[in-house]
Amino acid sequence: MQIQVTLALSEQSRTFELKGRLGWAMVQLANAGAKGVTPIERPAPRWSGYVFDLREMGIPIATHLEPHEGSYPGTHARYVLSCDAKVDLLGQEASA
Repeated sequence: MQIQVTLALSEQSRTFELKGRLGWAMVQLANAGAKGVTPIERPAPRWSGYVFDLREMGIPIATHLEPHEGSYPGTHARYVLSCDAKVDLLGQEASA
């Protein structure tokens, strides 16, 4: 998957391309909107790694910790994109 992302950051916008799992993660975040996404809802091997790499590129992503019950109670992360984003798929069909 290869996508083009345009972020609306305050008075300016920024456009760049992402591919592979980073592109997939960005699509998930953009589609989730203000609700955000958790690794429980959208399983993937390295959500924290994808978020780290996207933040390194200057993409504002907030992390909210949420409690969970079950056999292994504790907390999990909910990742929320902190700006408006327009995502366009380059050359193939998008799957979110």
